[in-house]
Amino acid sequence: MFKIPTVLTADEILDKAFKKAAKVDLSSVTKLETVREINIAKLKSSSDTIVSTMGRYVKAFPSIERLSPFYNQLIDVTIGKDQLRKSLGAIDWSRGQVARISKDAVRRVAVARKMGEIDEIRRGAYGRISSVVKQVGKDLKFLANARNIIRKFPTIEPAVPTIVIAGAPNVGKSQLIGRISTAKPRVAVYPFTTQEVSVGTFERRYIRYQVIDTPGLLDRPLNERNPIELRAVLALKYLADVIVFILDPSETCGYRVDEQERILESIRSEFGDIPIILAENKSDVLVTETDRPKISAETGEGVPELVDSILDELKKRSGLEEGPDGHLDLRGLSP
Repeated sequence: MFKIPTVLTADEILDKAFKKAAKVDLSSVTKLETVREINIAKLKSSSDTIVSTMGRYVKAFPSIERLSPFYNQLIDVTIGKDQLRKSLGAIDWSRGQVARISKDAVRRVAVARKMGEIDEIRRGAYGRISSVVKQVGKDLKFLANARNIIRKFPTIEPAVPTIVIAGAPNVGKSQLIGRISTAKPRVAVYPFTTQEVSVGTFERRYIRYQVIDTPGLLDRPLNERNPIELRAVLALKYLADVIVFILDPSETCGYRVDEQERILESIRSEFGDIPIILAENKSDVLVTETDRPKISAETGEGVPELVDSILDELKKRSGLEEGPDGHLDLRGLSP
């Protein structure tokens, strides 16, 4: 979704610019004019390379103000909105400075009368340009890291009905999503395997649904949660049309049932306007006497029935109805 080019280091940008400028080869009527034109061309070439390279970075990063609330807050949690704005501003400033230095040097070379003076002007401009680019070296490194993080962001479609799977770590969320959608989450037997919000889809009667896999949520206040947990909270807050909370009554996840239930209560408290469907996983290990739906993400037992109840809740919440062609009538869906 976000197509951001590879962000080079300050040294890589300068090396690219000056190597390209070094290939300039021109000739004129006199030796002085030849030297003048070559040095003007070198200044313009190096400046254009740096300005255009940095300009691509500034334009490629998403405008934070124009992003959906989910992406806006995800950037803040994973990268830091203020630092991203600061670094992009620094890059934009540097490209303006490079263009100004080059323009001033070209003007001075155009009126210089000695070849030594021309070479000195060009070398001086190169030095000032290098200083400006290196001044934003830390910002370039920050943007390179930000780009790598943003590239891993899930592609979310706001118009598609969305199911968010939540619960404590290692209760089987990823395994369940792997059964009901196209997502291929990594499944392992240790907590916090899911460290990113991932998205899968599935279809029922030609209608597409979006399923969000979230990192495990721990029973702690919002301001004490780590960045991985906060991503799960963002998915719940901004994306969920319905939340499916998975409990592990066998406690093989490493969390007692009462601890898992406290997580559930905190979600109900914070997201009371979003319907929550509760299901007990690992029925192949333990079946309780509660009236909660029982499923096994391992064997698939009870999963089709759970999906049916999820879709019923989505229709109820959004006021959607299936038309004669098998598609949902979207007129009742609130924005």
